[in-house]
Amino acid sequence: MNQDELKALVAQAALEHVPEGAIVGVGTGSTVNCFIDALGGIRDRIRGAVSSSVQSSERLAAWGIRVFDADEVERLPVYIDGADEIDGRGFMIKGGGAALTREKIVADLADRFICIADASKRVEVLGRFPLPVEVVPMAAAQISRRFAQWGGSARLRAGVLTDNGQEILDVHGLSITDPLAFETEVNQWPGVVTVGVFARHKANLCLLGTPQGVQTLRF
Repeated sequence: MNQDELKALVAQAALEHVPEGAIVGVGTGSTVNCFIDALGGIRDRIRGAVSSSVQSSERLAAWGIRVFDADEVERLPVYIDGADEIDGRGFMIKGGGAALTREKIVADLADRFICIADASKRVEVLGRFPLPVEVVPMAAAQISRRFAQWGGSARLRAGVLTDNGQEILDVHGLSITDPLAFETEVNQWPGVVTVGVFARHKANLCLLGTPQGVQTLRF
């Protein structure tokens, strides 16, 4: 199976984790697009969704799925999203689709985070994928210098603004061995809106697409 087929496989498998009558938390990205398309097939069995991006909201609405604002719900039973990397403890790097801040907001509403990914996203140590960091523009140079002190090389993602109107730095060359401490520290830096390490909001379960089928990882 190619990568697109693996994404479709895990997207379909994720439907088993969608409770009847639920409002579902929905992430952003190419794998999530497959999940939204699968969710469209059971749209009469759910109340709707809370989305982490304008892009996902538009796709959900095109399927006739009601999109709730985050402030309309108190809790979600499940949040389903992809990852750019996921390690053996359920810690992730996310933000390749520039939706990391809103993804954390929706994930914070959810009782369970289910990651859907193909096997190429499974890593031993986070950092091979450039780390996205959403930043206030006036702080971008200062934050880049801080990462340089840690051995990272930060590059502005050209031509990209988040749905919040902020910029993205992609940081290359990191090895993140303690994701929770890393996330806690970087989030304190003035001008950082969100760092793309998901440690406080790590996955509870990962549906990993492999050539042998869907592998279920629990954390």
